[in-house]
Amino acid sequence: MKNKLVYPLIGVLFLSLSAFTFHKFYMGVFQVNYVTEKKMIQITSRIFVDDLNNGMEKKYHKKTFVGTDRETQADIDLLKKYLADNFSVKTDGQLKTITFLSKEVEAGDVLVCYSRIKDIDKFKTIEISNSVLVDWNSEQQNITHVSAFGIKKSVLFTESSRKEVLKY
Repeated sequence: MKNKLVYPLIGVLFLSLSAFTFHKFYMGVFQVNYVTEKKMIQITSRIFVDDLNNGMEKKYHKKTFVGTDRETQADIDLLKKYLADNFSVKTDGQLKTITFLSKEVEAGDVLVCYSRIKDIDKFKTIEISNSVLVDWNSEQQNITHVSAFGIKKSVLFTESSRKEVLKY
């Protein structure tokens, strides 16, 4: 009788510990919009604060507190450098300068960054390189939605796919 209770309990315990473990979701969401009237590309990035700080610490060997109450100007400067090093845009093969505008924390744990590229004439191709956090975590995925000339396209960037050319 005792064995009839012990073996099922061991089985349930094993299943609960192995099959139902918590798995964190590693995703960044980027929106790239071309605004024809303003001749501008607007970029909005949404990245988990803790993942971003961990990724920057790994890359630059410096503890950062972006998006927290301990954030410093040095942290913001490093954030700008990190984004510039890991996210780029080319139109018709020409690398464009991205200007970081501002940031805010959304829902307590998501950092939203706003950037832009000015003086963009009509283009036929846009190349986006996005390696944000993929060096820190091989499970990181960055979905990037691109809107230009009334056409919306989406690209998934991963460790093995960091660059994409879209034709318009």
